[in-house]
Amino acid sequence: MKPRIHPDTRLVVFRDRAANAAFLTRSTADSSKTIEWEDGNTYPLIDVEISSASHPFYTGKSRVLDTAGRVELFERRYGRTATRHQES
Repeated sequence: MKPRIHPDTRLVVFRDRAANAAFLTRSTADSSKTIEWEDGNTYPLIDVEISSASHPFYTGKSRVLDTAGRVELFERRYGRTATRHQES
């Protein structure tokens, strides 16, 4: 690896609020929020919406999407699809 071209990595805690889980890992990300970890040290804290602890692929729990409801919501919001302009 070429020297001085790669960003610095540091220990960072990623917290998944949906699963109430936290992971300590190395990252280039930084945050002004901090958290005291189990080892007594303080690390930057980054909140994430989804991680391996809450993602359906990793947990084996699938979510059922109401596709019909989504289509109806779209049609209510934007109206029916416009009819195609017929060529003469």
